Amino acid sequence: MSTVPSDLIGRRIAGYRLEREIGRGGMARVYRAEDLRLGRTVAVKILAPELARNDLFRKRFEHESRIAASIDHPHIVPVFEAGEAEGVLFIAMRFVHGRDLRALLDREGPLPLDRTARIVTQVASALDAAHAHNLVHRDVKPGNILVAEGTDSEHPEHIYLTDFGLTKKSLSLTGFTTVGQFVGTLDYVAPEQIAGRPVDGRCDVYGLACVVHEMLTGRPPFERDDDMALLWAHLNDPPEPAVGHGAAVDEVLVRALAKDPQARYPSCAGFVAALRTAGLAARVAAPAPTQVVTEPPPPPPPPAWAAPVYGPGPRV
Repeated sequence: MSTVPSDLIGRRIAGYRLEREIGRGGMARVYRAEDLRLGRTVAVKILAPELARNDLFRKRFEHESRIAASIDHPHIVPVFEAGEAEGVLFIAMRFVHGRDLRALLDREGPLPLDRTARIVTQVASALDAAHAHNLVHRDVKPGNILVAEGTDSEHPEHIYLTDFGLTKKSLSLTGFTTVGQFVGTLDYVAPEQIAGRPVDGRCDVYGLACVVHEMLTGRPPFERDDDMALLWAHLNDPPEPAVGHGAAVDEVLVRALAKDPQARYPSCAGFVAALRTAGLAARVAAPAPTQVVTEPPPPPPPPAWAAPVYGPGPRV
């Protein structure tokens, strides 16, 4: 397995001084860093040295990093620079003050449907913008969705999608890649990725639907005891229902999680629009709470000292 050296804190990589580690994965680590040229704080992702020695990967990394840097979108973390230095591949991005969706779900648990829709609307916009540039994310998961403070009470969160241009395959990269390389996180991976088939933007529709299911229920749509069983479930099993959100919401998720990409929503925005409509329908169809009318309790009997006034009979 690829590994990143753990002793990089304090090192200078291509004009960035690495200050502290803020995230890690199997092939990369992310550091808060100082941009020594402009005096600003940035996030720098350092990839494992083994990847820099792979000519095919390096070409794809450089190509997709350029595409990612060219996308100007309010919900995609801006890429400042990407390249190779000191024998490693790096990518410098905006440092986002906040936390990722994984931390939010771990802290708060399942989210209401309206808040879920508000968050994933921004994610869907970012994904569709990438697809318009022939870039497929392929690893949509809570850890790649950053939640920053919003502008006002109507927009309490500003969402950023991150981790473009690192290990993904562009739709236009047939000259650089071979079909069959698996990239993704098992809880959110589309069947066509598992099978090694070509992917397009509907792969990200599937991943986003897995994230939505977890946001609504506290768990991904498939939970199994081992990785092979989980992969089999993505390929063959129906997803768990999103209990408590109504049949219309379940129908939307089932379509977005279809095994056949052609049966899914053609865009992430289309999926989220259907989710919002289903949520609204569920609220309209919900029965009004039943009002129970009860008779007031009878008055207590008079005290003994008042018997001469009220007499022995019941009070009225």
